[in-house]
Amino acid sequence: MVSWIIAKPFLAAALLCAAGAAVLALWFLVRRPALTRTTKLVLLAAIGILPLATASTGNVAGYEATKARRFCGSCHVMTPYKRDSEDLQSTTLAARHARNALFGEENCYACHADYGMFGTVVTKIGGMRHVYEYTFHYRNMSLDEAREKIHIRTPFQNATCMHCHSTEGPSWNAIKDHASILDRVRAGTVSCASAGCHGPAHPFSKPVAKQEGAR
Repeated sequence: MVSWIIAKPFLAAALLCAAGAAVLALWFLVRRPALTRTTKLVLLAAIGILPLATASTGNVAGYEATKARRFCGSCHVMTPYKRDSEDLQSTTLAARHARNALFGEENCYACHADYGMFGTVVTKIGGMRHVYEYTFHYRNMSLDEAREKIHIRTPFQNATCMHCHSTEGPSWNAIKDHASILDRVRAGTVSCASAGCHGPAHPFSKPVAKQEGAR
């Protein structure tokens, strides 16, 4: 129990606040006490403060849950991507990043998130677009058909890779292939996830040329 609370503090707080609100509300309904100052404070907590705290911590818990790979793979069309990420024998970028102890369970979010000033908002708006596309276009597709039709909306940006791999470390620049195209990598004219560099992120990745008009 303690380890679960430590692992999911916002969810634990949301459940605790919800339980507290329910207990206080039931106490009032059963006991029907006089409306003294103490009773009013109890009601304020039961129907005001604790429900707001439940909503706030619950939203944060929900946000954290959407960062997990198991959430990203919950749509059937994403199942092959999730399986590849979890395949210990796979050498794709997604699978290698999934084995990173720092963010492995959230490797989908870590690599597809926007890291700009309003990155969290932009990322979640993009996530809502995924929900829309799945509901109206991909929900009834077979895996084979979806694998052929699903494309990343825009070419993957090197800036996302550079959020962790800054291109400024001596170990990175010690690799001759890195040093020889450093300016092009930083400018984004050569993709880190291209066939000539680290290869596609997923085994189903499409060439950039085929991404025009992609959803």
